[in-house]
Amino acid sequence: MVARNRRTVRDLRRENRSAVLQRLYFDGPLSRFELGPATGLSSGSVSNVAADLLADGVLEEAGNVDSDGGRPRTLLRVAPGSGHMIGVDVGETRVRVELFDLALTELARSERPLESDGYAVGTVVGHIRDAVAEVLTAAEIAPERLLGVGIGVPGIVEHSAERGAVVHGQTVGWDGVALEELLREGGVLPASVPYFVDNGARTLGQAEMWFGAGRGARSAIVVLFGSGVGACVVTPEAEDGRAVEGGHLTVRVGGRRCRCGALGCLEAYAGAEALLERWREAGGRPPRGADQESALVALVAAAERDPDARALLAETAEYIGAGLSDLINLFQPERILIGGWAGLRLGPALLPEVRRHAAAYALRYPAERVSVDLGGLGPDAVTVGAAILPLADFFAHGGRRAEPVADGPEPAWRAALEERAPR
Repeated sequence: MVARNRRTVRDLRRENRSAVLQRLYFDGPLSRFELGPATGLSSGSVSNVAADLLADGVLEEAGNVDSDGGRPRTLLRVAPGSGHMIGVDVGETRVRVELFDLALTELARSERPLESDGYAVGTVVGHIRDAVAEVLTAAEIAPERLLGVGIGVPGIVEHSAERGAVVHGQTVGWDGVALEELLREGGVLPASVPYFVDNGARTLGQAEMWFGAGRGARSAIVVLFGSGVGACVVTPEAEDGRAVEGGHLTVRVGGRRCRCGALGCLEAYAGAEALLERWREAGGRPPRGADQESALVALVAAAERDPDARALLAETAEYIGAGLSDLINLFQPERILIGGWAGLRLGPALLPEVRRHAAAYALRYPAERVSVDLGGLGPDAVTVGAAILPLADFFAHGGRRAEPVADGPEPAWRAALEERAPR
């Protein structure tokens, strides 16, 4: 028996709205005439969808353009003020929270430093809650207007129907932390505003693929170098990217002990925390009282005159290249992008040697077909990528907020009517 097509009229409308919205978002403003070929929809479908989105306030008119002998065509674009998102970067040295409009224009930000013992769950949750309230107040945005809050965290994120997002951050001492549940308790946001919690490397990858150096690539690996190391892999089979623990590839058997407890991880040599510790062991002297970012800047500067610091960075470039070669062999990407605050600090000094070592350690065929470059979005990329999570969900729902999941199955009469509706 041939299975019935379960797509309903509602599904088709949502998909058409999503197609128009995304095309206008990335390539707009465009006229209705241009939207037809760009989306593959008929002129009638484009007109209907555009009318719906204009009525909902998601689109707005953006002037006119002359046509070939006819009436001027009205241009459409996504209305920036029709939605707002918050992006949260839970780094290992600070919590950064930014509020954006739909065009990803920053409206407000708040940053809370984390002390050496500040990764206690209660501390991080408190920082997120307070900073979310602060940016909403600063921009005079009501919490109900948010499309959602995206949060990038270190570690593996498990999504549970009962507890929401649960974080397994072994290197920071988080063992099954129900972060979403904790944020809901006494938080400032109503239950209608969703949280989107994911690995920070994946949010970085999302940002680079949408707006940065990964745009246009079918496959890429975005590597986040901060206190630790993470990675996001984007392939045709996983277009939205998936986080992988790239920092825990073994680059030296029986090597230094990593924060995860294993020996010889890439993070134990190339993560900022471990790299600065290796510099101290070699006799280096970071500025007194400097945080990790300032200390890393000092290390790069010291390498210009200190042969020990220079040798340390050269060795680090080889470890990074060896780690990237494993990713090249496993996934054969078109591009590898290096980001994160530490990656952007180290990249200009190390990139030529990282490329050379990656090519030397990888198989020749995939190595000849991959480029290795720095990310294009700067140190805020994780926060921007976190804000993209609710934005992507908004697009997936055709420019409408996700409806709460109803308890129990859909009534049989409703499903039958939708199946019989004309396509």
